Parts: sequence; structure tokens; C-alpha cells
Amino acid sequence: MTVQVYIGLGSNLDNPEQQISSALKQLDEIKDSHLIKDSGLFKSPPMGPKDQPDYLNAAALIETTLDAEILLDCLQLIEKNHGRVRSRHWGERTLDLDILLYGNEIMNTERLTVPHIGLTQREFVLYPLQKINAELDVPGKGKIMDLIEACPVSGIEYLGTIND
Repeated sequence: MTVQVYIGLGSNLDNPEQQISSALKQLDEIKDSHLIKDSGLFKSPPMGPKDQPDYLNAAALIETTLDAEILLDCLQLIEKNHGRVRSRHWGERTLDLDILLYGNEIMNTERLTVPHIGLTQREFVLYPLQKINAELDVPGKGKIMDLIEACPVSGIEYLGTIND
């Protein structure tokens, strides 16, 4: 069965725009998956420690037949191949890939929470999702436009399409 999955992308180290552009290509190369659309790039201040560079963020919509946890394994391999090191909580990173939505499913396992935990409070997630699908309904949370209206704004900026 094919599922539409929204993935969040973020980077603030080692040429973040290139990190995200490369990751989008690699999402399209995941077995039994296909990249449908991306949001373009957004710039936002770091959510965690403030002694790190601003982030570039994006969202992607893929279609896949992979189970959510197998897809998560694929995303973590892409992160690893981009030099991802988990040095501190909410710290700087070359690449962060998160499953934001997996079809209309709501799940909470040891490894994965969908919709992604914190999705409704993070403008750097909501605005890219809205750019892909302004009519998106987040399972158990509501319409994307309503979530954006309720989300505090902290300086997100749309930068445009992602260069190849």
C-alpha cells in the first residue's frame, strides 16, 4: 500500500542549502519511495542553544510503500552519510530528517511519534508543510492553517526554491 509521508529537513552546518538539496535527491532514491514535492527553503533561528548558526529548513512529500520504522532507518542512514553527529540536544547538525506525518496514522512507539512531537509549536515545520499543502489536515491536531495561526512566530523567513 502506498502512503504519503511528509518529512522535515533541517541543517545549519557545512553548507546547509547543499545538505538539504542532496538529502532531497536521496529521499527520491529510497527503495520503494518517490519524492513528490518539496517546500523550498526557510531560514529560522535555532530552537535550542542560541550559540549556533540559524537553520535552513524544508519539508518534503514522498510516496512510499515502506513501513514507517523502515523508512526511519533509511532517513537515519541518510543523516549518517551527511556526517550527522548528535553532540547536544537541539544542537547544530549537518542534517536532520524527521517523519512529520505518515499518511493519516497516529503512532507512538519507542522510536517514532507521528504526527511528530512538537509539530504544532514549530513554525519551521508548519510553514514548510503549508507550502506543500495549504489544505493539509494533521491527524488529531487540525488544519495546517489553524495550527499556523496558533503558533508563535520567531523570525522564520522564506528563501525560495532549493537550488540543485
